[in-house]
Amino acid sequence: MTTTALPDTDALRARAEQALHRCGARLPAEGAAGHLAARTPLTGGTLLTLPMTTSEDADAMIAEARAAFLEWRTVPAPRRGALVKRLGELLSIHKEDLAGLVTIEAGKIHSEALGEVQEMIDICEFAVGLSRQLYGRTMASERPGHRLSESWHPLGVVGVISAFNFPVAVWSWNTAIALVCGDTVVWKPSELTPLTAVACAALLRRAAEDTGAPDGVHRLLLGGRECGERLVDDPRVALVSATGSVRMGREVGPRVAARFGRCLLELGGNNAAVVTPSADLDLAVRGIVFSAAGTAGQRCTSLRRLIVHEEVADELTQRIVHAYGQLPVGDPFQPDTLVGPLISTAAYDAMAKALETAQADGGKVLTGGDRQLREAAPEAAYVRPAVVRMPAQTAIVREETFAPVLYVLTYRTLHEAIELHNGVPQGLSSSIFTRSQREAERFLAADGSDCGIANVNIGTSGAEIGGAFGGEKETGGGRESGSDAWRAYMRRATNTVNYSDDLPLAQGVNFL
Repeated sequence: MTTTALPDTDALRARAEQALHRCGARLPAEGAAGHLAARTPLTGGTLLTLPMTTSEDADAMIAEARAAFLEWRTVPAPRRGALVKRLGELLSIHKEDLAGLVTIEAGKIHSEALGEVQEMIDICEFAVGLSRQLYGRTMASERPGHRLSESWHPLGVVGVISAFNFPVAVWSWNTAIALVCGDTVVWKPSELTPLTAVACAALLRRAAEDTGAPDGVHRLLLGGRECGERLVDDPRVALVSATGSVRMGREVGPRVAARFGRCLLELGGNNAAVVTPSADLDLAVRGIVFSAAGTAGQRCTSLRRLIVHEEVADELTQRIVHAYGQLPVGDPFQPDTLVGPLISTAAYDAMAKALETAQADGGKVLTGGDRQLREAAPEAAYVRPAVVRMPAQTAIVREETFAPVLYVLTYRTLHEAIELHNGVPQGLSSSIFTRSQREAERFLAADGSDCGIANVNIGTSGAEIGGAFGGEKETGGGRESGSDAWRAYMRRATNTVNYSDDLPLAQGVNFL
């Protein structure tokens, strides 16, 4: 199904400008150093142009963040939480404005955009509670009259490099936690979604003013690769949290390590779901279709591989193909639309190339893959999500194509299914659909899924902020958001206090 009416670029521009104004964003005139075009994938048109951050400006902003850190780290954590609490309040007030910008710049259907902003509000609430729970341990000392413990201290300036597909949520995961930990933040958003970043920065600036936080707790760099490289290479940036491709991670990780900085990488995901013969197929279809086609397949947790027992493969595949045929593709602002545009025509080209390769490897495209609304929006990339039946897990299946392509593979034994599941370089999210506790527990065991996220009877996407988010292998190994992910933003000190009148040495050493 395809909707025919699309919004006009001028109308989208006006809507974006109104949202920015309500958020208190100031848009300076284009500078001599160059400009960054804010485009919309809904039409492919240009909305606004923004001045790019110069090298000199970036240096000054990092210096300002470092100076603010020296003050911010001494503020009691519960008072730091007040800043994040106020940010959450402002996000709630401007939820519709931010969601509108996310839809305009990233192409998400509006319900998903609203959900992304809700994630921001949720992580702020989580971080406020965390501001009173930055716990260390007390350990038993082997020496009498001694106390052994650990304490956690602010780390420094945190550089955040975010991707287009979650233009605001990932920033908030890092920023809310970093701020309550006593760090300051310098953010380099995707050059594909600068307007959402400008709006978020304006709201955080207002929150800082309202709560008396130092002005330099947050800075925004607008630009391309050069801005990201400044954060990667600057020794004043204690932690670089980067979301993007594996290729990017291969460059960022060694460069940060070379200066003994810290890295938190959230890279590619080639996520799979295993469907067993005992699975509730109604449940499975719902979870699979959302995970594979939601956000037009442009989530790092999108379902890319479906590993189905041969007994139920034909029936399940037919049901998925039927469901795909009912998915409305078109204007993401329309309430009935379920699939918006890809971020660019280049993303469609990569999808088309992947489908060609899959067919050359013996795969059969069962549905989708064709471009929609081409006459109405020649510079936009609306596509129907594709389902491809594959004879084996070929090289193209082992790659991540950031588009709605779902490869269907079959298996005979659960051991074979887990081998197929783990037989890719990425390790972000995974799931199994089963009514068998034994199968579920086997999938969650140490020799089961090798991913950072393993689910039972839900899809691969839709993580909650209470759990740590991240993956293994080429996904990077970092953790963001909930649980104890806050530790990545702090440094640990082990403390020994001698409250006795003697000085016994550890391990019974005699000296003097």
